[in-house]
Amino acid sequence: MVDPGDAAPVQAFLASERLDLCAILATHHHPDHVGGIAALVARRHVPVFGPKKEPIAAVTVSVAEGDAVTIPELDASFRVLDIPGHTRAHIAYYRPGVLFCGDTLFACGSGRLFEGTPQQMYDSLQKLAALPDDTRVYCGHEYTLANIRFARAVEPQNAALEEREARDGALRAAGQPTLPSTLAAERATNPFLRCRESAVAAAASTRSGTPLGDPVQVFAAIREWKNRF
Repeated sequence: MVDPGDAAPVQAFLASERLDLCAILATHHHPDHVGGIAALVARRHVPVFGPKKEPIAAVTVSVAEGDAVTIPELDASFRVLDIPGHTRAHIAYYRPGVLFCGDTLFACGSGRLFEGTPQQMYDSLQKLAALPDDTRVYCGHEYTLANIRFARAVEPQNAALEEREARDGALRAAGQPTLPSTLAAERATNPFLRCRESAVAAAASTRSGTPLGDPVQVFAAIREWKNRF
């Protein structure tokens, strides 16, 4: 289980699918990502992996960049990536084809800067963007349609973004999730991964009222814009 903010739906799912919990992975310390851990481990003692430098009392195995997380019951191993910005020691878990990235990278968006700097968040997003195209992105929240509306304001001429809006809008109308996304889709449509694109830089410059060429400045400008959108 990744980032269980609430124990009840996890317990209900495990019961309905006749599954046993074998490990918990936490990406950062916010309550909506760790609030259910204590109740879950009270019922079944399992290892709880989490970032070394964040205050998560329930963590039993602290990890950081370069560490590996192995879950024998699933025959799975994940590489830990440091991706600070949303929080000061936020981490991600990656294995070929799968990325659990918490609140750093969202479908067509990114997390707010609660504890980090624009430079940190930009670098973290670039690290994730360098993973293979077919990597499935499992983020912390279903914010996709709201994020797409903002992305359309930044890049109204982006045809891939228009197609994504139609596709993901249809999914939500049918009661289906838009997740997981893929890194190929994010690179094509997510403005926070497209800060070097001329259209995104131009929109950020217009919004801020000053020419912006540095991609970190562009990121900071569109992040502030999204905060108020």
